[in-house]
Amino acid sequence: MDDTARSADRSQTAPAIPAAAPGAAGLQPGEASDRARAETFDRLMHAWQARFTESISPTALRLAFLDWAMHLANAPGTQLHLLETGMRDWWTLGSYLMRLAWDRDHAGRFIEPPPHDHRFADAAWREPPFLLLHQGFLLMERWWDEATTGLRGMNQAHQRSVPFAARQLLDMVSPSNFLPTNPEVLQRTWGEGGLNLARGFSYLLDDWQRVLAGERPAGTDAYEVGRQVAVTPGRVVFRNELIELIQYAPQSETVRPEPVLVVPAWIMKYYILDLSPENSLVRYLVGQGFTIFMISWRNPGADQRDLGIEEYLRLGIAAALDVIGAVCPERKIHAAGYCIGGTLLSIAAAAMARDGDARLRSVTLFAAQTDFTEAGELMVFVSPPQVAYLEDVMWEQGYLDTQQTAGAFQLLRSNDLIWSRMVRQYLFGERDTMSDLMAWNADATRLPYRMQSEYLRRLFLENDLAEGRFAVGGRPVALTDIRVPIFAVGTRTDHVAPWRSAYKINLLTDTDVSFLLTSGGHNVGIVSEPGRPGRQYQFATRGAAERYTDPDRWAAATQVNEGSWWPVWAAWLVERSGEPVPAPSMGAPHRGYAPLDAAPGQYVRER
Repeated sequence: MDDTARSADRSQTAPAIPAAAPGAAGLQPGEASDRARAETFDRLMHAWQARFTESISPTALRLAFLDWAMHLANAPGTQLHLLETGMRDWWTLGSYLMRLAWDRDHAGRFIEPPPHDHRFADAAWREPPFLLLHQGFLLMERWWDEATTGLRGMNQAHQRSVPFAARQLLDMVSPSNFLPTNPEVLQRTWGEGGLNLARGFSYLLDDWQRVLAGERPAGTDAYEVGRQVAVTPGRVVFRNELIELIQYAPQSETVRPEPVLVVPAWIMKYYILDLSPENSLVRYLVGQGFTIFMISWRNPGADQRDLGIEEYLRLGIAAALDVIGAVCPERKIHAAGYCIGGTLLSIAAAAMARDGDARLRSVTLFAAQTDFTEAGELMVFVSPPQVAYLEDVMWEQGYLDTQQTAGAFQLLRSNDLIWSRMVRQYLFGERDTMSDLMAWNADATRLPYRMQSEYLRRLFLENDLAEGRFAVGGRPVALTDIRVPIFAVGTRTDHVAPWRSAYKINLLTDTDVSFLLTSGGHNVGIVSEPGRPGRQYQFATRGAAERYTDPDRWAAATQVNEGSWWPVWAAWLVERSGEPVPAPSMGAPHRGYAPLDAAPGQYVRER
């Protein structure tokens, strides 16, 4: 399709900007039309601009720093404190320099990096002048963190975004990022005669060519969907314009009567739950005697721009439940949702409870939020001007593309995911060792304009679900209507769905809630197969009639167990399931759901 055709197609499918009514706000019909054209031009300009700003609104950033600067200018006590702190820090640095000159072997470091910061861990950083260089940088980093954090009176969104933006700028100029100021790179370059830089340059060219060609990162070819990952046997038993429903083949003649529906997040491909055979949650559950159905979301394009949350409910969860009811008639269903798939499942469960639909036996939420007031570091991207900016980007494209979503998540951990990676690959000349989880992480999907706009505004900005305003079918739903037992998983170092936010399901429902806190982050904490070393979890159940316990007290009082949490969940499901029965057929041909393609199907392969 040429550019003219694309432009015409977009003009036909893009939601029109509402024109003001004749006389509204003092505008005549012609003036309203002029205003609409002007706003259209503005939105197109924002969409073009976003290509160079990682989809971060310059206006939102300027407003945040202006808010900070104006409040700081009107806070003489804070100014004096920062001045005193800065002078004391420089005095400390000067004294340290004198100790270093007098007795270098016993000078040590007067400021230690945070536990998660490994940039200066190598012994080479303890030698002058690099010792003084990185200590001065850490001192500056600490001062700016204090200067941009906790200033009274600032807008809440700005209180998050200003320290975040300051940290991004400081991470960019870290001495670890440059050849002349990184002793490890200098040693490697001297030892290899510069071959590391030559390799790094070739990796840079290769990565750049892949970006221009729209190809996946180097090494991901070793994990092909359907060959190395997503290989648990099964069949697609249903397909519509949004989902494929996969039914996995049983590994025994008898299974638990209640099937399990898994609702993954649609921001990434479903197979994080079916990676390599040794760490596939799907394969593990099938091996435990459960009949598993998995939703595989389509990778939407511009023609799906108008799909909203209601369509994801109707064409996704509701359609899947209907098919499962045909394959396993008169059986209750265990439903599990991951990340935003869990948020969608909680909405569906509340709507079903409101409408008297009793098909669910239990609800499980993996690292999923139902209250977004503590939505973690992602909130730096969620303010009214930033959301409006993203809406303009999506309006022009019809979706939020994979690079834009991946860029936002990388910025949350820029030290590890951007700068340290670039140093390792382009200065040390070392390629990352690819894993199945890393390959999956590079296999992102697009997000439809309408759905993502509703998600950001109604859930993040307005918190409609937790506050009882989120409407399904024209009527609000309430999480308190859910009466089936809930199993909720939080991951301790989650930067997407902080575990205290996931824990809030205890406040929002009036049913039995079993909460499990596991080690790891948003992805690694969920992919936690039995036998993996270093895994821990805490688990406790609160009955519907029991008193609420705040998350920190819960964590302090709940026993820490070693190992994977998967067996705990499997046992929880078994307790709420019937005795084994003969395994169901694959699909329900007599009901119009004949098996189609072999798993993993077609939608998961879409680019």
